[in-house]
Amino acid sequence: MTPLRLCILPLLLLFTSCATTPSARHQPTPIPVKVVIVTLFEIGDDTGDKPGEFQLWVEREKLTGTHPVIGAWRPVREGSNGVIGICTGVGNIRSAASITALGLDPRYDLSKAYWLVAGIAGIDPADGTLACAAWAEHVVDGDLSHEIDAREIPNGWPDGYAPIGTADPYAVATARMGDQIHYPLNGPLARWAFNLTKDTPLPEDDAMRFNRARYTGYPNAQRPPFVLMGDNLAGSTFWHGKLMNAWANRWVKMWTGGAGNYVTTAMEESGTLQALTWLARDGRVDPQRVLVLRTASNFDMPPPGMDAAASLAEENGGSYSAFIPSLESAHRVGSKVVHELVRNWDQYRTRIPTP
Repeated sequence: MTPLRLCILPLLLLFTSCATTPSARHQPTPIPVKVVIVTLFEIGDDTGDKPGEFQLWVEREKLTGTHPVIGAWRPVREGSNGVIGICTGVGNIRSAASITALGLDPRYDLSKAYWLVAGIAGIDPADGTLACAAWAEHVVDGDLSHEIDAREIPNGWPDGYAPIGTADPYAVATARMGDQIHYPLNGPLARWAFNLTKDTPLPEDDAMRFNRARYTGYPNAQRPPFVLMGDNLAGSTFWHGKLMNAWANRWVKMWTGGAGNYVTTAMEESGTLQALTWLARDGRVDPQRVLVLRTASNFDMPPPGMDAAASLAEENGGSYSAFIPSLESAHRVGSKVVHELVRNWDQYRTRIPTP
């Protein structure tokens, strides 16, 4: 080796060491997260204007830190107590993308985190009323299916829907992708959350009283708001009407083998849970630590004597019957669970609560 090469070699080794070692040495330690609050939409800013699902959480839980996440709709908001919040965007596609982005972000250690999905929804008047809060044990995807136009439904079909992969509206066993349609949640955890929150006072106003009084023949719809157990149908189409309500009840019962009871209709849970299911493959999250709470901003069907189109028009353009009360219910009920998990983190970090 020539003298010149002998001189250059140490310089090259020094340059390589300086170029690579600091970045590896300065990788930040991931922040251990206790609770992730998942909301789905916000109207404007995270604070200080008309609220969507996220704003009450940001303001009341003091989620003052902001961290952009590549691939997510909005930045994650951070508190000082191990609680973070994310607003995913509306629909299953956006929720799946945002949750996946968060799960892959190296800033956070989510392996022991509890996930609280807290959003508003339509509610079945057979089960609940405006501003009710429902904890789910089952989530069913309402998008993956075969559909026939209502004007061409065959005789003998209950509605225009059949499981994907079959032309039989009841043939769940032969459907493809069945493991991506029914998402069973941790039932004992959901029942623990229900027991913790079942006596929470929920808001109501004169507009709610007027609207629920129209649902004659539906005693649960005419009650003041309450906390209940009830399952979620997730689909990106905002459907409305008595016949669609009948389909939702059939679809949830069919996919859960009769174990589930359809109560709320929303647009994101199957996307959120699909992302968490795949993130769990690498141990990034624990799907047994997921809670789904939906609060009723409107009924999913018209009151007796009104047609579906007229009822839908009443609920259009963000003028839901109980929009602000349902946001308030979500925080009142959900925050009790968040505070309990954080307050007793030494216990719940290693042991998932049960009733």
